[in-house]
Amino acid sequence: MPGHQPPRGRRPAERKGDVRERAILDTCEALLARKGYEAMTVGDIAQGAGITRGALYFYYGSKQEVVTALVARTVEHLWERSRLTARTDDPRQAVTAALRRTVELWNEHGLVMRTAIDLSLTVPPIGELWDHTADLFIAAITAVLERAGVPTGAAPDQAPAMARALCWMIERTFYHASQESREALQEASATCAHIWLTSAGLVA
Repeated sequence: MPGHQPPRGRRPAERKGDVRERAILDTCEALLARKGYEAMTVGDIAQGAGITRGALYFYYGSKQEVVTALVARTVEHLWERSRLTARTDDPRQAVTAALRRTVELWNEHGLVMRTAIDLSLTVPPIGELWDHTADLFIAAITAVLERAGVPTGAAPDQAPAMARALCWMIERTFYHASQESREALQEASATCAHIWLTSAGLVA
C-alpha cells in the first residue's frame, strides 16, 4: 500500500550480513579468551561463527582484520559511554561518571582492551585505532581540566599535557588491574579519579 508505514516502535529486522558480522566478532572475542591471539586461526573463527572460511573472507581478509574490527567495536562502545559524561558541567561529576563507565567496559571486555594494547605496537591498523581513541579521550580530559580552571597551552603544567599523561596513566593502570579482579579494577579507578581530581585542583 503506497505510503504505508510500519507500526511505530517496531525495530527493523537485522540484516543477515549484520548478524554474521556480529557472530564473527563475538566468536573472535570468545576465542581470544580460550586460545589467545597467536593460537587462534581463521578456521577457528569461521567454525565458531557457523560459516565457512570462504564466507568469512567475504567480510574480513584475515585474522588481523577480524581482531581490528573487534577492537573497533569495543572502543566505540567505550567512547559512546564516556563522551557525554565528559561534557558534564560539574568537573567532579564528569570524572566520576567517565571512570565508572570505563570500569564497566573493562569488566565486560577487558581481554579485548588488553589485546588492543598488546598489538598496538606491532599491528599498524590497531595501533592507529588505539591512538585515535586515546586522542579522543585526551581531548575530553582536557576539556574537563579546563572547566576546573586548569589553563590551556603547551606547557607541562597546562591542561593538554596533563590530559595526555592522565590518559596513558589510566590505560596502563586499568590494563594491569583488569587482570587481577573486579575489585582491583574498582580500586584502580578510585586511585585514578583521585589523581585526576587532585591535578585539577578539586581535592582539598
